[in-house]
Amino acid sequence: MRQQAVQIIRNPVLPGSHPDPSALRVGDDFYLATSTFEWHPGVRLHHSRDLVHWRSLGGVLDTRRLLDLTGCPDSGGVWAPNLTYADGLFHLVFSNVSTYAGGFTDSPNYLTTAPSVHGPWSDPLPLHARGFDASLFHDGPDSWLLNLVHDWRPGHGGSAGLEARRYDRSARRLIGDPVRIVLPPQAGWIEGPNLYRNGGWYYLMTADGGTGYDHQVTVARSRILTGPYERDPYGALITARQHPDLPLQKAGHGSLVETGDGQWYLAYLVARPEGRHGPCVLGRETALAPVTWSPDAWPRVPTGLPAQEVAAPGPAPDLGDVANAESDAVDDFDQQVLGPQWSTLRRPATADWVSLSARPSYLRLHGGRSAQSLTGPSLVARRVTSARGVFEATMEYRPRSFQHLAGITAYYNTRNWYFLHVTVDDDERTVLRVAGCDRGVLSADEAGGIPLGEARRLRLGLDLDGPVLTFRYAVDDGWRSVGPSLDATVLSDEHAEEFENGQIRSLGFTGAFVGMWAWDLTGGGLPADFDEAAWHAAR
Repeated sequence: MRQQAVQIIRNPVLPGSHPDPSALRVGDDFYLATSTFEWHPGVRLHHSRDLVHWRSLGGVLDTRRLLDLTGCPDSGGVWAPNLTYADGLFHLVFSNVSTYAGGFTDSPNYLTTAPSVHGPWSDPLPLHARGFDASLFHDGPDSWLLNLVHDWRPGHGGSAGLEARRYDRSARRLIGDPVRIVLPPQAGWIEGPNLYRNGGWYYLMTADGGTGYDHQVTVARSRILTGPYERDPYGALITARQHPDLPLQKAGHGSLVETGDGQWYLAYLVARPEGRHGPCVLGRETALAPVTWSPDAWPRVPTGLPAQEVAAPGPAPDLGDVANAESDAVDDFDQQVLGPQWSTLRRPATADWVSLSARPSYLRLHGGRSAQSLTGPSLVARRVTSARGVFEATMEYRPRSFQHLAGITAYYNTRNWYFLHVTVDDDERTVLRVAGCDRGVLSADEAGGIPLGEARRLRLGLDLDGPVLTFRYAVDDGWRSVGPSLDATVLSDEHAEEFENGQIRSLGFTGAFVGMWAWDLTGGGLPADFDEAAWHAAR
């Protein structure tokens, strides 16, 4: 009898900015929830039946009722969501970080529930703002909320450890006082706590070593939920900290999921740098690793290192449409809502600024506020999923002044971006130009603008080739280059991170995006129409 070939999981399973994965199985369905920071809709979900093929479900928090990101700082907003299931309901815990600079972290935590991952999701229930990376642990009829306790006081290292507090699922409220979790000696700064119970032990999984190249997943266990915990003497469950030449780096912030036949997997974040410990333009991505249990009841990842390929649980089930992963195909904007690949910056895609019906088969963007504004931008973008790829869009636009700009962008945050745009010069000519921002320093190629004459419809493109980014355009004939080669590493996590007088000024958590951007600095909302757009990742 012919044996079925073993399926292979190819990492990262969620390429591009998909960090802090929270893994869950309900019946035959697997889900991954990831952080979204300042991007709407909040908390991206992906679905699989075999851990190999993943389909994007888009974002859960898709209205201001569920998530208000007005004024959200760069790399603030939704941190480390936690997805669980109990009493026939999906439970989603998330934070909405409004401040993290200067030693402070304001991180109110919320809980929303739904009978299906497709909703409807309940009004978010405020939990507390004592610290971030909150997660729910369901222990039979009881539930506990865990989180890092943030310590703002100078000299205290930013963390006062971890705590747990009971959550009453029927009353939908926290009860009692927080209880400090007794951690192993010299635990240091640990975050991202997830709690599991297996074989009479409570297992505390944490993210250790920060979010950079020393990142790792660590495990401790106790017979009592609140400890004291002992750390696994074997060391980290998974890390790349001593292996700088591995293609997958920054392995950390993990969560466990058990398959229906008792196999275990770890979902964790990784990054793919440009060069050895170089900049990570793609941000932090989601990977999977198989987990076994040692004779003395500790979880183990083979080799303890992140791997590009690992064995899947078994032969492929009947996937239906689950195998139709998020596509690179052209989006002709023929649907009534934006596809799950698209995100919008700091505000949901509401009819006052974005429309797919005002002009059928076009995406209409009404010009928004400036690139530095934390309210009212008009940017629709998608994650960069490969170090080499192409983004193209067709645009029709009639600017009236230098305060009107629309085009395509390679974007990291308000302080780091490139923008190929159509505008008007001082001689009232419609021109194509490149502008950029590098750690808040603006540049605009006024001398190098390309006059467009009467052309109002044009193709715009960008090419990403590792550390190099170039722009191009086409009117009626072939493509022509625009401007010089640009430094793509400006769009990396490492470049975005800034410190001032030893304090955090700006974090770099999101990875790079590409998309369509419209400015109207007069406040009039002049629209730009996009006929199609596509990101093609290099294979």
